[in-house]
Amino acid sequence: MTDTVAIIVAQAPPQTPVGPEFGKASPIGMLIIVALAVLILSLGFAFHRRLSRFNRRKIFAEAHGIDPFDQKAIDKAMAEAGILDRSRQRFI
Repeated sequence: MTDTVAIIVAQAPPQTPVGPEFGKASPIGMLIIVALAVLILSLGFAFHRRLSRFNRRKIFAEAHGIDPFDQKAIDKAMAEAGILDRSRQRFI
């Protein structure tokens, strides 16, 4: 019986930078990450508000027998019902 011995030649690791500045990130990177997080959260909040208003308008229109795509009729009916915000002309 013969025993087979495999010799694996390992490669030397590439030269990596070393020193006191190696591995440190720039403070600007953290600022960019925080700015992007704030942007994503604000977009998510705005989308949620808009979608909630849309759903309330749709439910109101269906409950009162109005075409959900007729914005003028919905605004008029909501204003008569006292649900429409007078200052911004938006649904509360």
